[in-house]
Amino acid sequence: MSTGTDADALAETAPIVACTISRDVQIFDLLIEDMEALLGEAWGDLGFAEALAFLGQTEAETLEFVALAIDDTDEENADQLMSIIAAAKARGVKVVLIAEDVTPATLHRLLKNGADEFVPYPLPEGELAAAVERLKAPQAPQLVADSGAKPGASASKLNSDGDGVLLAVQGMAGGVGATTMAVNLAWELANVTKDKDKAPRVCLLDLGLQFGSVATYLDLPRKETIIEILADIGKLDQETFAQALQSYEDRLEVFTAPSDLLPLDMLSQEDVTLLLGLAREHFDYVIVDMPSAITQWSETVLQAAQVYFAMIELDMRSAQNTLRLKRALQSEDLPFEKLRFVLNRAPKFTDLQGKSRAKRMAESLDIKMDLFLPDGGKQIAQACDHGLPLALQAAKNPLRKEIAKLALSLHEIGQTDAAAA
Repeated sequence: MSTGTDADALAETAPIVACTISRDVQIFDLLIEDMEALLGEAWGDLGFAEALAFLGQTEAETLEFVALAIDDTDEENADQLMSIIAAAKARGVKVVLIAEDVTPATLHRLLKNGADEFVPYPLPEGELAAAVERLKAPQAPQLVADSGAKPGASASKLNSDGDGVLLAVQGMAGGVGATTMAVNLAWELANVTKDKDKAPRVCLLDLGLQFGSVATYLDLPRKETIIEILADIGKLDQETFAQALQSYEDRLEVFTAPSDLLPLDMLSQEDVTLLLGLAREHFDYVIVDMPSAITQWSETVLQAAQVYFAMIELDMRSAQNTLRLKRALQSEDLPFEKLRFVLNRAPKFTDLQGKSRAKRMAESLDIKMDLFLPDGGKQIAQACDHGLPLALQAAKNPLRKEIAKLALSLHEIGQTDAAAA
């Protein structure tokens, strides 16, 4: 086994075509197994400081890729990690980022600054080998923000025969699970039938212009073209809309938030009307992940949506913000009653005290809680950090099961309405 080889030993042995770089490779035992299965003895292991030294030597020219393995402990050394990535890129060496329990912000920073591939740890079966194959492919897309259309973006062929159902999701406070709900509802609707040819066409729009995280939750790059489109959205047509979309697993089309922070008032009501209309024209379901803030175009989405989910938790933040929103909407004669309240991390069936609190909260706010979602636990954060829908990361999670039931129910209602029409 090549594990533990230092920089000098690497320089003396040949050919070494890859190496792991980590604080301690023994922490990543599954990585050791996958490297051995993939390369046999033709790989080595380096610490962070050793890696910088070795990548500066001519012997590093034989490397095809490095696997940079990190966990949450390494986040404080982000600058050193970026230096390693920069040194590898200077040598023309590809970088596969292996990360466990690392925050999305750190992942995004490392990917944006040169890492070519990201694989979550514990390693899914065969994923390291697949990542290496993608690195070898002549047109493999890099997981960094790009300025043009994603390779294969022309596959987002749009048919103008849709009359999409518009579903909006908004959190009444930060961290209540609105984006998790939007992403997983979109994925479940896209997979509501096993027959891919009969599956509904689903589009997920991230209108969180400042801190939208749909791209992070699905491990998609943020296109620079999104900024260009939003800056001149009056010229948006079918072709430019198709170029802005990114296909996730050939099942879901995604319009991500921009790569840079934009003012929420950059969009007007007319702009949002155009965007929603174009999306509905080409898709059966359009899910909109709304920003937490109320904007001048929030009314536009509220009026256009068939269902407007308002995510809350059993806490004072949600209660107070719901009351504020209720007063604001009613003062403008806007349809507050159109909101469908979703209680996330709802009390369990046996939690009688929690259920009593939820009932009192609904009564005091004079609202109806239409949906109760269970607490999915740590698996939810892990799925989000790994850029995977719950159905792919934790299919048996209770939260995933409830969202799948909701998607099936919505689809069945839509099918019944279509048949009646």
